[in-house]
Amino acid sequence: MGYRAPQSIVRDHLMSEIRDSTCPAKLSVVFPVLNEEENLPAALASVRWADEVIVVDSGSTDGTPAIATQAGARVVEFHYLGGAPKKKGWSLTNIELRNEWVLFLDGDERVTPSLQVEIEHVLRDPHHDGYYLDREMFFRGRKLSCYRPDWNLRLFRHADTVIEDLGLFDLSGTGDNEIHEHFLVKGTTGFLKSALLHNDYRGIAPWIERHNKYATWEAHLYKRWREQPVGFRPGAMRDPVARNRMLRRVWVRLPCRPVLRFFIWLIGKQGFRDGANGLVYSFLMGWYELVVGLKLDELKANEQQAS
Repeated sequence: MGYRAPQSIVRDHLMSEIRDSTCPAKLSVVFPVLNEEENLPAALASVRWADEVIVVDSGSTDGTPAIATQAGARVVEFHYLGGAPKKKGWSLTNIELRNEWVLFLDGDERVTPSLQVEIEHVLRDPHHDGYYLDREMFFRGRKLSCYRPDWNLRLFRHADTVIEDLGLFDLSGTGDNEIHEHFLVKGTTGFLKSALLHNDYRGIAPWIERHNKYATWEAHLYKRWREQPVGFRPGAMRDPVARNRMLRRVWVRLPCRPVLRFFIWLIGKQGFRDGANGLVYSFLMGWYELVVGLKLDELKANEQQAS
């Protein structure tokens, strides 16, 4: 369970492939982070071709700010006061970016050389106002082929973009960063083919801590979506975010969700092709769904006691 590939091998392999650029791309890259000293060096190295790199730090107690400064990034402090906005939304509306296009990345994500080429091409000749990136997940040091596709809108014209409000910003215990709120572009969107690497070098403990917060947030979302109609719209199937929202409204009404989620990952997404690692991840997805359900039961019980 605790296996991880040697960090130096993964990092050196990634860094050796990064193309140097004598003319930085007119792109602002924003990293909303907290205590990411293990992941941040490789993440920053993967975007050193960008014109501007900003690390938005919310009180890290490790070497995160120093690492960012040494890499040439601008460090901006974020002090969360509760409610909205959280870190990504605040960064989008409060930081003065010197480029029209922005790329939002987490501290455990890296731009591959092929994705860099695609992004630079988009910046020279954009056909849309925003682009979805497909994350390639590494878990316990190994690639999870069952994770893809995992489309996230991360590259966009910042002046035409907002972050969605699901009415869950005021939840305690979910942290200072958005969980599954998506960026919404006022315009058309496209898709890039190359992978965005998602690899947390810190091991399993941060994964569990993070998903415990996610489960609190998701339990509240489940409760809300159960009270709303599914809202079938044919056109929604062409948009990843709208399709996901519609299908999730169906999902929250299904019985035996932990078991279903386990088999969806193991069989439906073919996690079995990833061997023991895929089996472990499928079990964890079932465990996560169980935790969400237990927290949802608590919400309903507290609501009944209050009434």
